[in-house]
Amino acid sequence: MMRFDSLKGWLDWQESLHPLAIDLGLERAAQVFHALNPDCLKPPTITVAGTNGKGSCIAYLEAIYRAQGYRVGAYSSPHILKYNERIKIDGKPVSDELICAAFARIEAVRGNTSLSYFEFGTLAALDIFWRSGLDVQLLEVGLGGRLDAVNIVDPDVALISSIGIDHVDWLGATREAIGREKAGIFRAKTPAIVGDCDPPASLLQSAIDKNALLYCIGKDFGFKKQMTTWNWFAGDRHIRQIPEPGLKGEHQYRNASAVILAVEVLSKILPVSDKSIRTGLKNSHLLGRFQLINDKIPILLDVGHNPEAVKTLVDYLIRNFPGKRIHAIFSMMKDKDIASVINIMNPVVYDWFFAPLSNPRAATESIMREIFSQSSATKVSFGFNGFAQAYEAAKSQSLENDLLLVFGSFFLVSDCLNEFEKR
Repeated sequence: MMRFDSLKGWLDWQESLHPLAIDLGLERAAQVFHALNPDCLKPPTITVAGTNGKGSCIAYLEAIYRAQGYRVGAYSSPHILKYNERIKIDGKPVSDELICAAFARIEAVRGNTSLSYFEFGTLAALDIFWRSGLDVQLLEVGLGGRLDAVNIVDPDVALISSIGIDHVDWLGATREAIGREKAGIFRAKTPAIVGDCDPPASLLQSAIDKNALLYCIGKDFGFKKQMTTWNWFAGDRHIRQIPEPGLKGEHQYRNASAVILAVEVLSKILPVSDKSIRTGLKNSHLLGRFQLINDKIPILLDVGHNPEAVKTLVDYLIRNFPGKRIHAIFSMMKDKDIASVINIMNPVVYDWFFAPLSNPRAATESIMREIFSQSSATKVSFGFNGFAQAYEAAKSQSLENDLLLVFGSFFLVSDCLNEFEKR
């Protein structure tokens, strides 16, 4: 049995342990989970899936329940600065010691069941959470839904934030196929909340097939914006004069609306006041989501890495930075729809700076050169050894009223924030 005395030791070993980085399926993780937790003990659980907006929904739920004074566990991925960000209790990443102890417990019962890096992390979160006396646990699906390791736990509420095209190699190339995968988190007689205004038929059909209690935005619940506040409603229930969500962008009203409904349908077990809902939504924050660093030339960071997320980013830039010259420091994973992302962004970008990443899944310079050569982008700079060089080059081309935009990948935003932390 392997044991390591540091979190880094455990994680390095986990990365090399399983033949596939992404290996969808529940059998392996479920088997180990039952060995760890034979009685399947769990706090009330909200599971969140979606192409975009999952992290935002988890952040809102966490802030609302904490504002009410509940003890909250939140599991999300990927992390931006430290692995521990994936497993939080009461808004704080748990310690290396706690994670290492969970890994040791997993290793003690795993036998010859092979687990991926993500499955190890998910099992550690679930193990830590049920031992920590939580009032509620919030679980973010890593990829898809049906076959994601998070789905070994039955949720008390399932929430799907949005359906877009991403991870086509695993989930399929259409919204219908992807919708079916994400609906895998639905359960019989359990609230299933959909925050996408135009859900695919496959998702609605899955809810019917599973006998889930389906709630769709625009039909069963919704919101109306006022001048500086907004109102939420579902049937006869109204919450008025809610402050703007702490996370920026028009799409956040949809995410926040779905979250309020999730809190409402669980209110019999976990009562929450309207005041806590208002406070939580207003005070939510997340690294790398339209995150502005105010410098002489301001820097906007966004982890958006698929066409849907990037359309939202364009909308945000047009509304909030009209007329500014935007210098994009950019990188993406090679399995993403890079060409579409460039074409969507190009009308608002003045010039591009490709920042290579050390991740083996990242697009290389030669891949990027090829894609850019077939796009309408004309001002593109290559030849940098990483984020810091690309950033300095972009900055040197910038004037005082410009904006530096760092986007396209969690890993790039992580490189950026690490760089600023060093400085």
